[in-house]
Amino acid sequence: MDAFSSIVNTPATSLYISLFAITFNPTAWNIYKNRTITRIFGGNTRYGCYFLAAMIFSFGILRDHLYQRALADQPRVPLLPEPYATLVPVIMFSLGQIFVVTSTYALGITGTFLGDYFGILMDHRVEGFPFNVLRDPMYVGSTLCFTATALWPFTDMIYSKRGNAVKQE
Repeated sequence: MDAFSSIVNTPATSLYISLFAITFNPTAWNIYKNRTITRIFGGNTRYGCYFLAAMIFSFGILRDHLYQRALADQPRVPLLPEPYATLVPVIMFSLGQIFVVTSTYALGITGTFLGDYFGILMDHRVEGFPFNVLRDPMYVGSTLCFTATALWPFTDMIYSKRGNAVKQE
């Protein structure tokens, strides 16, 4: 068994479904080039933007669920000793959520969900927190949350419960 296959369960279907879901949203965003969504809504850019927002948000929830399933199907590789195995993911996830939530608040729905693709622009560039700390706080925040989820020792609990259930049978 090579080093890669000892840490990644490549036959797991959930891995590939999760990767598809992660790459789907950026692919779907490219639909704006053809203005397909705007045409579907009779040229109403606001309706088109809100529809895209609902689509991105919904697929984001699905992506997060599929990511969790893919993680559950992967071998656990402890990278951090306790108490850091819990503390580091909690801090990363909290910081990530702060960046994502405050970005959404600062930008609003149309600013967050690609209103600029529909010609809906803000009166001025947002320069307050978190944009005064990071250029792309939503992407950084999301990455922190995904990484924290992968590091979180919850996966150990899943396997422990499964092991106990098998022993009881």
